[in-house]
Amino acid sequence: MFRSFLIKYGEIGVKGKNRHIFEDALMKQIRYALRKADGEFAVTRDRGGRIFVEVKSADYDYDAVLYALRHVFGVIAFCPVVHVEDASIENLRTEIVRYVDEVFEKKDFSFKINTRRARKSYPLTSMQVDASLGEAVLMAYPSVHVDVHDPEVNIRVEIRDIVHIYSLEIPGAGGMPIGTNGKTMLLLSGGIDSPVAGYMTAKRGVIIDAVYFHAPPYTSDRAKQKVIDLAGKVAEYAGPVYLHIINFTDIQLAIYQNCPHDELTIIMRRYMMRIAEHLARENDCLGLVTGESIGQVASQTLQSLYVTDSAVTSMPVYRPLIGMDKQEIVDLSEKIGTYETSILPYEDCCTIFVARHPVTKPRLDIIERSERKLDGVIEGLLEEAYAHDELVIVGKN
Repeated sequence: MFRSFLIKYGEIGVKGKNRHIFEDALMKQIRYALRKADGEFAVTRDRGGRIFVEVKSADYDYDAVLYALRHVFGVIAFCPVVHVEDASIENLRTEIVRYVDEVFEKKDFSFKINTRRARKSYPLTSMQVDASLGEAVLMAYPSVHVDVHDPEVNIRVEIRDIVHIYSLEIPGAGGMPIGTNGKTMLLLSGGIDSPVAGYMTAKRGVIIDAVYFHAPPYTSDRAKQKVIDLAGKVAEYAGPVYLHIINFTDIQLAIYQNCPHDELTIIMRRYMMRIAEHLARENDCLGLVTGESIGQVASQTLQSLYVTDSAVTSMPVYRPLIGMDKQEIVDLSEKIGTYETSILPYEDCCTIFVARHPVTKPRLDIIERSERKLDGVIEGLLEEAYAHDELVIVGKN
């Protein structure tokens, strides 16, 4: 029945003179999300800035459209809509009865008609339309009843250039359209936290590039594929993700052979941050994103985070999960579909060279002194890693 979907957005509506920029970004992201849904669609905007998805093909996959629209940041809700061109009250009475018949299998609910007249020249008031259409529904289906205070079904009728009828309002992902707030570099591992951090950052309209640190032969190709799959899950919301895969093996071995073992984790994290910053600057990113939250593991104490961030010269580090506990992160990972992939038993480089008793309150001066043991060794390894950066574009097609 439905061949149109009304897109509802929130924050975009208060953007003033820049509103059209955000609307354009939202429409672009909707088109991207619909690319895998069977059917042909047009994303349009009316004179009032209202965005619609119109079905142009004879057949389409309704459930696939719902799935796609649920994954678009900037959409707070969307409504399957019926358009009616003949706005006469006689025709609207016929159409409202047909709508109830086709949309609601069981006719035993309470309802309310809620009319809005954007076309002020319409000969009837909103209350008169409500009464007439409600009467038509009651006459056709005596088992339903009116409840204007707390109805089970709220049927909305908007009288504009044409008339829109809808009652279903499906929640969207919320947030801001991708591409309206710059770009960041996500440190993406195979764990639970970092994909959620990417999702949370993208939800604010930020384009996500990502870097994964691979350590063959200590980490397998299955571990790498796991991270690519996680990037794909994030890309369902964030759009295409440019994933940089850095061979970290020789750098890890150099740290392992030259630095105190209780400092391995913190020093490896510092070199990951340096590499991520290098890639971020090369790719016009405005910050780094990690999945850390305070106190979750030894490398995420305040002291450890301070020492880790000291490796970054001037670029900000964003941690959208900083105040969340583990269960909150797990719950969100389940909601966005990354959890089942994250718990697959393929180790990444962060878990292979873990110290038995890692330092939890590192001192920057001591860590920097330990890192000086890498002078003359690490520089060439970093250049080699940059030269063999493997780029995988996830979610492009």
